[in-house]
Amino acid sequence: MADPLIAVPDDFPSVFEGSAGHERAKALGDTRVVTARGADDEAELIKRVGRARVAINIRAHAKFSDGVMAACRELKLISVWGTGTDNIDLEAAGRRGITVTNTPGVNAFAVAEHTIALMLTVGRKIPRIDREMRGGAWPREMLTQCLGKTLGVFGTGTIGARVITLARALGMTVLAWSARGDEGHVRSLGARPATKDEILREADFVSLNLRLTPETRGFLTRREFAAMKKTAILVNTGRGALVEREALLDALRQGRIAAAGLDVFHEEPLKPDDPILTLPNVVLSPHNAGQTPEVIRDGLLRAVTNVENFLKGAPTDLVVAPVK
Repeated sequence: MADPLIAVPDDFPSVFEGSAGHERAKALGDTRVVTARGADDEAELIKRVGRARVAINIRAHAKFSDGVMAACRELKLISVWGTGTDNIDLEAAGRRGITVTNTPGVNAFAVAEHTIALMLTVGRKIPRIDREMRGGAWPREMLTQCLGKTLGVFGTGTIGARVITLARALGMTVLAWSARGDEGHVRSLGARPATKDEILREADFVSLNLRLTPETRGFLTRREFAAMKKTAILVNTGRGALVEREALLDALRQGRIAAAGLDVFHEEPLKPDDPILTLPNVVLSPHNAGQTPEVIRDGLLRAVTNVENFLKGAPTDLVVAPVK
């Protein structure tokens, strides 16, 4: 079998195969899609990419390490579906002459909606109330409203900005922290610039909308949880590793915070024995905040457009350009 121009080594669960993006990719050249598990194994990922010139990265469990790039000698482009690139050794990519692109902003509004949905679901205790009613109960406990409450937003990119807009529409006061320290941008969004400690101390809800970088890994630790209100609700639609895992578990178990809504985790998929599954004050979703038909369609097409433009010599949505 001839070597493909484009490899899609990690389409599990499958969204790419048979899509409009897949059809457009095939028009560019031979495209090989793998829809089975296993891309989290380095040797298997190397085998799947093989001698392809382009890899379209669908899932974050495929780790494009320096070892993978060294073995895949023909690889010149990694086109990421989505914004996050923490599964790619970006320094190694630049050093080895591999371009990396992504699709920023495509899923931003959907993720922001999911953030608000988790806030409301956790605050209104909807999963538990629904479960109790199905068991014959008629729960009458107090719920948490958003009107008049304070939301603290960490990260003011496209997702964080949309979260701020939606929260203000609910009548919330919004404090925001910009990773770039851009207070003017924060004000332009209708939020009040605040320090990390101010947000932790004052917020009734805390939303993590940061990218995972070496600087933001472990952004919330035991120290931060100790500073938060005991009635506070944490929502994380960013990355699991923004929060220290054991610190989060202890904060939820010991009532240092009231509850959490989580769409992202330290290990994905969750294992059946993960302790987060035993906690009654957590609402979980399987890293699917951006999983709408519109987002999937538009994002996959844009990932392929980035391949088209690269092959034309005019790359778009650059994350890493090769070191010259």
